[in-house]
Amino acid sequence: MKSHPAYDPSRRGFLRSMAAGSILSPAFLQQLFASDTPRSPVIDPLAPKAPHFPAKAKRVIFLFMSGGVSHVDSWDPKPKLFSQAGKEIRVDEYQGRKGDFKMFLNRPNWEFQPHGQSGTEVSSLFPHMAECADDLCVIRSMQSNHTNHYEATLGIHTGSFTFARPSIGSWVSYGLGSENHNLPSFIVIAPATPYAGNQVWASDFLPGAHQGTLVVPGAEPVANIRRRTDTSHLQELELRAIRKMNRRHLANRAHDPLLDARLRSFETAFGMQAEVPELFDLSHETDATHRLYGLERGSTKGFAWQCLVARRLAERGVRFIELIDSGSSNNWDSHSDMSAHGPLARNVDRAVSGLLRDLKSRGMLEDTLVVWTTEFGRTPFNSTADHKGREHHHWVFSSWLAGAGVRPGTVYGESDPYGIQVARDPVPMHDFHATLLHLMGMDHERLTYHHTGRDYRLTDVAGNVVRGILA
Repeated sequence: MKSHPAYDPSRRGFLRSMAAGSILSPAFLQQLFASDTPRSPVIDPLAPKAPHFPAKAKRVIFLFMSGGVSHVDSWDPKPKLFSQAGKEIRVDEYQGRKGDFKMFLNRPNWEFQPHGQSGTEVSSLFPHMAECADDLCVIRSMQSNHTNHYEATLGIHTGSFTFARPSIGSWVSYGLGSENHNLPSFIVIAPATPYAGNQVWASDFLPGAHQGTLVVPGAEPVANIRRRTDTSHLQELELRAIRKMNRRHLANRAHDPLLDARLRSFETAFGMQAEVPELFDLSHETDATHRLYGLERGSTKGFAWQCLVARRLAERGVRFIELIDSGSSNNWDSHSDMSAHGPLARNVDRAVSGLLRDLKSRGMLEDTLVVWTTEFGRTPFNSTADHKGREHHHWVFSSWLAGAGVRPGTVYGESDPYGIQVARDPVPMHDFHATLLHLMGMDHERLTYHHTGRDYRLTDVAGNVVRGILA
């Protein structure tokens, strides 16, 4: 009787046939079809892992406002911009160009008021989020290293402004694994492609299982989620055939434990097929919950849908959830007129407030870290005194954190009287990332991956935990 060869090429062809039109993400396929050479002895890349030390946060919801939200119109009050609007100033850099530039201070479009018992000042641009001021730690001294959208977006997601590196979500997945093998550990919900494209959620040199899975709001958030066979019985027959071929393939490659992990990807995909339809079915959410988020029943539009789905993902153990409010166009990049911030704020304001309130009411804010950020701020000045817009500004901008391990109702850092430069307690990107990892129970200096002859980490060779942010 003819024996099976050590390598059966029909398996690869069969798997490709099975994968066509399936729900397998590119990350899963990358692992399934990776070359079968000896690798590190990892049984399952998504197996839950213990943190380096007891963690405050079990999961992250990362809210990214694409295009550059103006800090001086939102989270960083500057009375002198109101009283001295039109004043001439000199700056030594403008939009990445060095020199001596004559500029004029521009008045903010929105007024600031103190909110909550903390008295944190927030502008009328975000009236709903302002009501959650006592839950927020507002950082007014963020710094970026680049004034272009692509590089700045890359930097805040990967820690690298110039080279492709794994996303922070991939690092968290790599460090902690998954709490639910029926769902990916890292999910990104975005209505359009952002600056830097899929590098925002790429795993790069980390194992492909840690790549973010993209969800696009709409009638079919995850493509091809329904089985392609006519009945569940036929699908089970196909899966049995795959398992049989996989077992035979694995038997001749006992030296490669990672192959077992690649085969495990099919099981995850099958779990997604079972769990995802219920996950995106919001019909059982109450009318009160829909009102809380500002979501019209049955709608999949806007940031409200993204935020409610994020809470459901958090409930189901997804480790890192990123919500991107827009894409590489029609975003916060308000060069010509700052009034464009208005409708963008209305899209996210009530939804984010609803998410914070919902998490808090369910006791989930205690172990969920919520991050709100953008890639950089906008200039407090422009080339003319009556200019209606603002340009890119990476010297200082604002973000906020809320939830697990964060000191609530506080402000950290300070910009100068005009919001041009950091005046106190700067938070560069590597410090920001080191702090987020710390809240997840990970030492940013120990979370490394050996690649091309050296150990890499999210914070490269820098980064300090910002202790003043911690509760």
